Amino acid sequence: MRFLHTADLHLGKQMNDLSLLEDQAHILDQIVSAAERENVQAVLIAGDVYQRAAPQAEAVALFDRFVSRLAQDGRKVFVISGNHDAAQRISYFSSLVRSSGVYVTEAFDGTLQRVTLREDTGNINIWMLPFVRLSQVRRFFPEDRIVTSQDAVEAALRRAPVDIDERNILMAHQFITGSELSESEERTVGGLDNIDARVFDAFDYVALGHIHKPQRVKRDTLRYAGSPLKYSFSEAKHKKSVTVADIPAKGEITLRTVPLEPLRDVRLIEGKLEELMQLPYSEDYVWATVRDEQVPPDAKVTLSVNFPNMMKFSVVNSRTKADLDVRAGQAMEKKTVPELFADFYRLQNNDQAPGEIHMKVLESVLRELNTGDA
Repeated sequence: MRFLHTADLHLGKQMNDLSLLEDQAHILDQIVSAAERENVQAVLIAGDVYQRAAPQAEAVALFDRFVSRLAQDGRKVFVISGNHDAAQRISYFSSLVRSSGVYVTEAFDGTLQRVTLREDTGNINIWMLPFVRLSQVRRFFPEDRIVTSQDAVEAALRRAPVDIDERNILMAHQFITGSELSESEERTVGGLDNIDARVFDAFDYVALGHIHKPQRVKRDTLRYAGSPLKYSFSEAKHKKSVTVADIPAKGEITLRTVPLEPLRDVRLIEGKLEELMQLPYSEDYVWATVRDEQVPPDAKVTLSVNFPNMMKFSVVNSRTKADLDVRAGQAMEKKTVPELFADFYRLQNNDQAPGEIHMKVLESVLRELNTGDA
């Protein structure tokens, strides 16, 4: 069997209050094309379908179109819920859509859901473990001591009748110890969500979701597909992809990644203002860092002509010493002239507030200009 593994779609997510639905529709088209081009028999979506538990209608419609296209030509689709999803919403109509070859996890009920695909070379079992919280698992296994996420996952897997002589694929949405994080994943304080990779030794391939950087953990067949789009500037250097795997027989597996190209990239750019203005016009989502010693007050506006989707603007020079961020979300129009002057002064002087003498000079100038803001 050949399958495609993806995860962490986060449909409906925004960056700096900007909707990414157009970008997400573009990348889902690429995943559908990859599934068709690679002639995969199944697609595994390992959680975090939506950005929030109650997704907006546009995000639900987008996912519906995506899954409907994937399920064409007899292709199987498997979906588990992640920590951002509401399991009950994800699994709505799950019994009905099974007739179309779409298998969606229902809320965890104490058993590990399994779908068995039969081939001439033997059975392939797809095991589906949605994101589980400690309280969920404790409810079904009160006799077990469940303190950490590892305890919870071990309790669920221990009761699964896994036949190690057959091919077994597990879908899970958890944090595996040793995986490399970015800023856009949610973590539990104190490391209680850590799970040791050895918990999954019985499975030939573990299709993981939750971590946004594509990566192997401990072994090639224990893998995060990563998110198909970059969802934070900490992911700027990630190479997004989907994983395609072939498992022709027990003990045989080959893996490769298929790269994805976004409609708009997430990038970090830095340099002197003049250098940045010489870069080609781009609608990518950028964080621009200006390194001039003297930064014009309208530098951000000037750069936005070349980069209309600039999400962050920073200044780093000998006076600021560190990155002082001017955020797009600030309501500049609501500030008084003295407040705007104070913001600009701090930006140019290592976050030091202007002194009394500076403010008196400003007040004098404002009176002369008769602005009425003094």
